[in-house]
Amino acid sequence: MRFLLIPFLLLSLQSFCQKVTTLAVDDFEKKIDSTVQLLDVRRPEEYKAGHLQGAFLADWTDKKEFEERIQYLDKNKPVYVYCLAGSRSAAAAEWLVEKGFTNVVNMQGGINAWKKEGKALEANTNSSQIRDEDYIRLIRSSELVLVDFGAEWCIPCRKMKPVIESFEKEHPEVTLLKIDAAVEDEIVKKYDVEELPVFVLYKNGKEVWRQVGIVSKKELEKGLKK
Repeated sequence: MRFLLIPFLLLSLQSFCQKVTTLAVDDFEKKIDSTVQLLDVRRPEEYKAGHLQGAFLADWTDKKEFEERIQYLDKNKPVYVYCLAGSRSAAAAEWLVEKGFTNVVNMQGGINAWKKEGKALEANTNSSQIRDEDYIRLIRSSELVLVDFGAEWCIPCRKMKPVIESFEKEHPEVTLLKIDAAVEDEIVKKYDVEELPVFVLYKNGKEVWRQVGIVSKKELEKGLKK
């Protein structure tokens, strides 16, 4: 029985290794389409300095945050992973396969190789910050104001987009205020926004309801009754 088990384990290991594909930057770029979930596993400050267009962010060095964000990815859709030089993304890719993701691709050489090939990156160049007095003025501008703290790199934030659009359309009495948490560091800290997305409902300038993470339209509507 012991001798039969060894070949089985070797076969399983070989099958596991084949599930993670590593591509050079040119091939990696050519494969990116609307079906791909593009994942940047670097730290937030690295992401802000320059990232691939449309990439989500999940910091591999922050395991708790990483696992929390990854739960919103579709295991049956391709996940294309990259970091700065390739080591973090390789480790993250193996982790994704272990968790049941069926098509995981790692970019060889990471952003360093991408830049060496002269390929474009997006960067957060907006350094202006909304002042606290302006934020207070905005949340007092209408009787009901819903603040949406989110970011383009945030996986659940993107999933919430159609929900928020539908809610806004059906409830014109509510003013929607979007705060880009990737830019507005001071406001995010001041109002205790630690995870994304965060939805805060103000009535006459006073916070009456707050919810973290993905919520349904019905939950948002319940907040209106507070």
